[in-house]
Amino acid sequence: LNQGRLHLQDQHPNMLSSEDFVKVGPPVKQTEIFEKDKVCMFFQRLLMLDYRARYIHIQQKNSNVKTLQIVSNSGSASTDENDLAALFKSNVDLNHSKENHVHPMDVQMAAFRCSDGFLKQKMITKLSQCQYALPLLIPDPVTTNIECPLWTFRQITKTWKIATTKDNKTTVTMKSMPIYKAEIPMLMNALINDRHNTFFHRNCPGSTKSCYLMDGVAEIAWYCPAGKPNDFFTDCIAFCNLHGDSLKNLKQCEILTEKSSVIVVLVETLKEGQESSEMVSMLYMSSKPLIILSADNDSSAVQIKPYKYKLGLKERSQSDVSEELKEIIRAILSGPHSVFQIETLANDPRVKVDEDAEVCRNGKSAALKLVKLIEEMDISKIKDTFLPCQGQLWYEWCKINKELYNLKGHIEKEKGLKNLQLMRLRQEQCDLSNSELVKSFTESLRRLPPKEREYFLKWTQILIDALSTDDLSSILQDYDKTWSEVLELKRKHDKSANFDVKQAQLNKLSKKLQSATFGLEHIFREMGQIYEAHKSLKKSSLGQWTEWTKYPELAADLMIKGHPMELMDGDAGHVPLIWVSSLIQEVINKLGDQRVFVLSVLGVQSSGKSTMLNVMFGLQFAVSAGRCTKGVYMQLVKLSDEIQKDYKFDYILVVDTEGLRALELAGNATIHHDNELATFVVGLGNMTLINIFGENPAEMQDVLQIVVQAFMRMKKVKLSPSCVFVHQNVTDITATEKNMDGKRHLQEILDNMAKLAAKEEGCDVECFSDVIAFDVQKDVKYFAQLWEGSPPMAPPNPGYSESVQELKTIILSKAKPSDGILLSHLNTKIQDLWNALMNENFVFSFKNTQEIAVYRKLEVQYGNWTWTLRSEMLNIENQLYPKIEKGQLDKAELSYLSKEIKETYKAVTDSIGAYFDNDKDKEMLVQWKGRFENKIREFHEELLRGVKRKLDDVIRQNKARKKLDKKKTEFENKLFQKSKELAVGLKSLAEDEHKVKAQFNTVWIQFATELNPDAKPVEDINLQEDELDVLQGLGLEPGLIIESQKSNAYKNLSETGDYSGYITKKKSICCSKESTTQKNMDESKLNRVQHEEQETIRLFIQEVNKSCLEIIKTKPVSTRGYSITYLQELAKTIKNRVTEFESERKFTFKKEFIVDLSLYVFDRAASWLLDSHKIFKQNNDVITYLESKKTEYYNIFRGFCRGSSSVVVFGEMMSEKLKVSAIEAVCNKTAVDIAGEMMCNFPAFNGNRLNLEKHVLTALAKKEDFNSFITYIRNPRRQVEAFIKEEVSKYMFIRQKTKAQTILRKNVENFNKIISHALFKATEKLQKRKGDIKDWLEEFSSVLEPNLTLDTINCQNFRDINNFDFLKEEIEKGLKIITEEMKSLPLNKVNECRQKPEQILIDQLCNCCWERCPFCAAVCTNTLKDHSPEKHSVPFHRPSGVKGWHVRGKVDLVVDFCTTSVASDRSFYPEHDSEQSVPYKQYPTAGERYASWSITADASMLAYWKWFVCHFQEEVEKYYDLKFQGRGEIPQEWKHLSKEEAIGSLSEMCSL
Repeated sequence: LNQGRLHLQDQHPNMLSSEDFVKVGPPVKQTEIFEKDKVCMFFQRLLMLDYRARYIHIQQKNSNVKTLQIVSNSGSASTDENDLAALFKSNVDLNHSKENHVHPMDVQMAAFRCSDGFLKQKMITKLSQCQYALPLLIPDPVTTNIECPLWTFRQITKTWKIATTKDNKTTVTMKSMPIYKAEIPMLMNALINDRHNTFFHRNCPGSTKSCYLMDGVAEIAWYCPAGKPNDFFTDCIAFCNLHGDSLKNLKQCEILTEKSSVIVVLVETLKEGQESSEMVSMLYMSSKPLIILSADNDSSAVQIKPYKYKLGLKERSQSDVSEELKEIIRAILSGPHSVFQIETLANDPRVKVDEDAEVCRNGKSAALKLVKLIEEMDISKIKDTFLPCQGQLWYEWCKINKELYNLKGHIEKEKGLKNLQLMRLRQEQCDLSNSELVKSFTESLRRLPPKEREYFLKWTQILIDALSTDDLSSILQDYDKTWSEVLELKRKHDKSANFDVKQAQLNKLSKKLQSATFGLEHIFREMGQIYEAHKSLKKSSLGQWTEWTKYPELAADLMIKGHPMELMDGDAGHVPLIWVSSLIQEVINKLGDQRVFVLSVLGVQSSGKSTMLNVMFGLQFAVSAGRCTKGVYMQLVKLSDEIQKDYKFDYILVVDTEGLRALELAGNATIHHDNELATFVVGLGNMTLINIFGENPAEMQDVLQIVVQAFMRMKKVKLSPSCVFVHQNVTDITATEKNMDGKRHLQEILDNMAKLAAKEEGCDVECFSDVIAFDVQKDVKYFAQLWEGSPPMAPPNPGYSESVQELKTIILSKAKPSDGILLSHLNTKIQDLWNALMNENFVFSFKNTQEIAVYRKLEVQYGNWTWTLRSEMLNIENQLYPKIEKGQLDKAELSYLSKEIKETYKAVTDSIGAYFDNDKDKEMLVQWKGRFENKIREFHEELLRGVKRKLDDVIRQNKARKKLDKKKTEFENKLFQKSKELAVGLKSLAEDEHKVKAQFNTVWIQFATELNPDAKPVEDINLQEDELDVLQGLGLEPGLIIESQKSNAYKNLSETGDYSGYITKKKSICCSKESTTQKNMDESKLNRVQHEEQETIRLFIQEVNKSCLEIIKTKPVSTRGYSITYLQELAKTIKNRVTEFESERKFTFKKEFIVDLSLYVFDRAASWLLDSHKIFKQNNDVITYLESKKTEYYNIFRGFCRGSSSVVVFGEMMSEKLKVSAIEAVCNKTAVDIAGEMMCNFPAFNGNRLNLEKHVLTALAKKEDFNSFITYIRNPRRQVEAFIKEEVSKYMFIRQKTKAQTILRKNVENFNKIISHALFKATEKLQKRKGDIKDWLEEFSSVLEPNLTLDTINCQNFRDINNFDFLKEEIEKGLKIITEEMKSLPLNKVNECRQKPEQILIDQLCNCCWERCPFCAAVCTNTLKDHSPEKHSVPFHRPSGVKGWHVRGKVDLVVDFCTTSVASDRSFYPEHDSEQSVPYKQYPTAGERYASWSITADASMLAYWKWFVCHFQEEVEKYYDLKFQGRGEIPQEWKHLSKEEAIGSLSEMCSL
């Protein structure tokens, strides 16, 4: 049969297993099924609870349409007589080749025999749910042994109700137990279900005469009463049916006869001498009740003697016979009768039990060893005794952890105490973590091979369930009864003491139920808690009990196998993050970082969610009403190979939830718990199934309100799951009009809920589709009822499995475009969602860690892209700048600059496109693509404009010195002639260098005076004197000004800690009704300025400085020179701004403030004024110009003195000019290259802005200089720039000096090659065509470009040169000397040129966001300057006291971190004069300054600033003249932090 018809050995050479069917595959076929597919189809349909799995219609191989055989008489003409002959001819004669299809029971038995133990068990369990009879005794066709598949019955639990009447009062008792333990009467062969074919018989669809595998098989089925008057029987009864002739299956017959309570025998005739008469006689003589059914007798039931009956079947209706049979059986069972227990078959020597297999035995023995520890105990005490870590200690830990997000009073102190409590609880858990039960369980998991481990887990669950069945049944019975009484009292509005008593009783029963519910999930929960406790305490794995380290790996193995794992502990209402994170990480280690599609399911308790999932995917979620899934469970389901290629993910991760509105959770916490649960699972899911049960609109409304609010929160935090609504238990799913009405009603409810939720969440929404993409026509699925009739005897409704199949298709079609989520990303998402839920305001608190990590990586890329553009633009600038400076180019067009950088810009934009399209996080990156492309475009345009501005400045300066330039040619000709003439007369001195030099110096002054007799030198400026004059002009005392200039205190005015000494309170404030004590108060105390005012003054100083610098930079100092009027204008501006500022304040500034502020601004403007004046002097002072030419003309003079030819003199002159240009070009190129090298390889500079901030803070801590810290706190940009300068200096002159020198030398060699090449080309060209020195110089200069630009050389004095080979040799000699000199150039020279490495890096790294936190002044670490709509954020928040924030009206510095405050119940005043305080939890409502920041609660984990506060406590207090006291007292545990821990915490925070 296997080989010939079902092809099982071809298709499945190994045993079939559950894993073959627990996969997401293509939809189950309804048509075109061939015999070879029959077993697979049987399993697929059976696992979907479709009882029609037995009746699969087979497609004939040869055709899709069944063709009728045409009968003809060959060889003779067709006549009516012939046709009639054919009509009466036997069919047997006609079709000898007819082949029956395979008998349905043969398919079932073939499937059974070809399955492994677990698939058999699953198959039998599903057959039982389909209300089919199950094989109890199976003859082995080879050995003729009788086998009992006892193992397959182990998971079947039957529930029934027994109605008893006493004193005219009917009591219904519910019983529920594993069927293998049930001691119940057993009957042979009778009808037990009048609506469903429990036993397969000849009239069933698909039945054929030949059935090969069922002969001798005894099947068993159960009748379970519903506790109603129309029950057939009042108690559970097992019915057994022996297939085939009992005379031929004597062994089975004998066993069944022994075990039965009543025997029913069907005989053809009841006469002596028949084959059956001997067996009938034997049964008649036995003590067992006997009912004989005779096929040839038409009599009604007759009792021959007690417990012996006979009954005729001939010409009688089945229903009559059935009723009589039931009557007789009821009568027999009402008296004493034997009972049967399936388990007892294991002790029967005639029967071989499948549980005797070695793997099963080994699994069972390990499970028995485990269960032996607990079997004698009260079920409700097992968890407290053996699983202590998940009980009260864990609940207490969760409670305290939750309180951390709702702190009151002294926040940091309270937080410290709570953290200490948490650690103590973890320590207690560690101390209790050596439970024998867990040890035994984990040892078995680790030790047993995979198959035995599976048996061990199943056995453990079976044995544990057996222990708790009776207790659970009685507790549930009491609960049900008490609950009914409470409902009745509520209905009557009875609020008497009796109601309170009943309510208390109900709560007690609820707790008892919770204690008595005990399963494998609780052992895993305990493992999770043991792991979390040890991990939290960072227990060293050396020399200690380290079993706990293996727990995640053990659980991961099971999760991969398809076991559900707990994600949220339902009893504690908490996610054990450490455990879940390690578990998922282990799954990643074993499977790789696979993509999963997360399917979340939400619905009211007992609404059939778990059943639906189990039917859809063949999962293992707990489904019984008494053992409702508590919490959130996740289960991996693999996509089958057939459909894998069509999807972008490898697994579906199904997340099933504890029911919303659970009865046992009813109370104040329910709504919050439901909201938390819904938000969590909706946030996790790529898709959420919302399961609605029944047609009760009130209940539906409750669930939908929670769900809509959850979706709204997701929208606000930029998560966008899809949703499908499943409406179960709808009475008529075919009524289209009714369904349309239902959909319209659902749409209305959703729209109303959306409006309500929008009010609560504070956003503008009109309908549900504004919240989430939703189409009521496509996204709502109606389900038939699960049962076809009334349980417990009703089979599942085939329409239900069809609905599930359709839903599965909808889910897969919606999932098809999805990329799913990487397991690693899911891991961080779980952490993010739960951490945000811990806070009251989910939306403000949600931090998408994965998104942050992807964004930070993008920032690094952005830095690389901008540096590529900047470095190329610097090179272009280096080529153009000297040409413009030397007057060889008089305009810089944007179009030219754009053309020069075009290639690099294209390469960068291509790189951006590739990054966004190909990166593994491209789905997440897409949200920033447009913004970053715009930013790069803006950056490119800004670079072009910046370089053009710089070059235009040089062009302007060139134009300003045209007067001097006109004189230059004249001067140079005269200088050349005078030098030449003088030299000819002094040839005799040529040998004596000193005399030549002395002679030249003597005549040089004479030369200069002759050339420019009216020249007056441009004077240097004396700013200090001018500042004194200007401030005196404002009416300020000279003594005050001089004293301030000497002290230099003004230089750090913007970083002063306390401005109280600069102000005087206005009289109306100071002289209001005060006590005598107050009047005598120290003036500094009287004038004390609130922190907010201090910050306002500081901001005012910075704004005045900024606006004054902008004013001074508009002055034409570099073109027209410096004037004292510029300082006078600044001084007046400062005074006016101060007066304006004072008018809005309750105080005035003393004169000292105006002096210090003016000097502060002058000091900031000084460097720009001096540099600009220097440029003016260089461009306009003839004497300065002539002085710059002295060396050049001395060399000419010396050459002619020696009698050198024009070629030699020109060669020397060229060498000197080449040297000047080459040094400048080499230094500028080296500056760019060193900056590039540091950008690539220096850790502080090769990341994003956050990385730079971390290194700045690390350097500050290592230096331990308080003043540097203050500069950082007050003016972070200045400190970051100082850090960059310091690091560049260390890199160039200490750490990487050799590398810097190598870069310099390499550039020298490159320029040497360029010059040599130009010499060769120019000389070669002049040899080919005639030309003079001017032509040679033009050719030489053009080949040098764009790398090098020479000063303009006047060639008219060297027209006699025509030997260009000789000239080339002369220049090459000089070049050799220049190259050697340049190779030994000091690195300092690089810092003296126009392009400085430090300035290049400052421009690159500081072109970012510098906004500061309104609470603690920490700087935003976004790499983009304007990063809207992204909010400002920084992981390095700090105690607000660090920036001087103190308690209003007191001297107490604030010690709280803003990241802790935002999770507390405290409030703050947004401005210094605010009268209304704002709760920290609602900080974004305090104004734009606050709303533009994202501050998420992180429990102030950063140790860095705690260490700073402790280490510099005295300095901080002195600086602000405030104290860390009262509410600002420093928590004790901060004082134990070391500098190393502080620095280490920076990296930890960066990685979060």
